[in-house]
Amino acid sequence: MRERHASGSPYEKRYSFSRAVKVGNRILVAGTAPIGDDGKTFEGDAYEQTKRCFTIAVRAIEALGGTAGDVVRTRMFLTDASYADDAGRAHGEAFAEARPAATMVVVDGLIDPAWKVEIEVEAVVGG
Repeated sequence: MRERHASGSPYEKRYSFSRAVKVGNRILVAGTAPIGDDGKTFEGDAYEQTKRCFTIAVRAIEALGGTAGDVVRTRMFLTDASYADDAGRAHGEAFAEARPAATMVVVDGLIDPAWKVEIEVEAVVGG
């Protein structure tokens, strides 16, 4: 059985994807950008944008029956290596309990040039 969660990002409908999908006890959260509740880019530095991405991702996990403590994997895509400490600090705050396997990669750019970061998250509920 497959459950889906939508967060309201304008890209979800446009590109036909779900913010998160739960299959069995796994929850997979799609690449999550710093989008505000108004559908526009969330303003802020790399730390604030990363926190916003994790807020969206954890909300999706919770909507599908999981918690931040269930997170087992994160992938952080940064547009500048100088953002690593800010992204890492936000990661530590979000997942201190879970201590997931984590990857941080510097990329040339993201869909919106104002995005400093995009995040993918995976959780295992009851695992």
